[in-house]
Amino acid sequence: MSKAEKATVAVLARSPSHLLHRALQLALDVYSEAVGAGLTQRQFAVLAAVAADEGLTQTDLVRATGIDRSTLADMIARMIEKGYLGRERSTLDARAKTVRLADKGRLALAETAPRVADADARLIGYLTAGKRDAFITALSVLSKAGEASLVGEPVIDKKKKKTAKADKPEKAEKPPKAQKPAKVKASKPDKKKKKKKG
Repeated sequence: MSKAEKATVAVLARSPSHLLHRALQLALDVYSEAVGAGLTQRQFAVLAAVAADEGLTQTDLVRATGIDRSTLADMIARMIEKGYLGRERSTLDARAKTVRLADKGRLALAETAPRVADADARLIGYLTAGKRDAFITALSVLSKAGEASLVGEPVIDKKKKKTAKADKPEKAEKPPKAQKPAKVKASKPDKKKKKKKG
């Protein structure tokens, strides 16, 4: 292996995006082995979210599942066709439609949930007991950041809020105040020297 190849491997070994992608591949493989040809991971997430709070709108489901709006709209349409979900007009907003579990969806969720629990137990089992809670917490933080970006909210770290306000483009474009007086002070000694010579 060349030096360049070793350097690339070293970069990938410390790259969160690369490592998360590899971990996702493992998670999906473990899920597929546990669940088989039943519900996909995303279908399970939609059914679980609807079961937890029936009457969710599509925007609510985007937030709950992390699935982008256009993909979710297609999924819901297909899941309604397959008989997993039903759709009805919202009682709170006449323009919105809400999603509810159909009997077939409720049955599929009940059959799949234990298998998903097995898959999750297998995944978390790759970590030592002392690292499991921290891992779930870290994933939750990243998930919340992703949720905010999906619904168009700015993703700002609470600890960095103050520095984000200080770094507004309007303030950055203005020249620093310290530069203006420095120019004036530099020209004054020159005038005094000319008077002494004359």
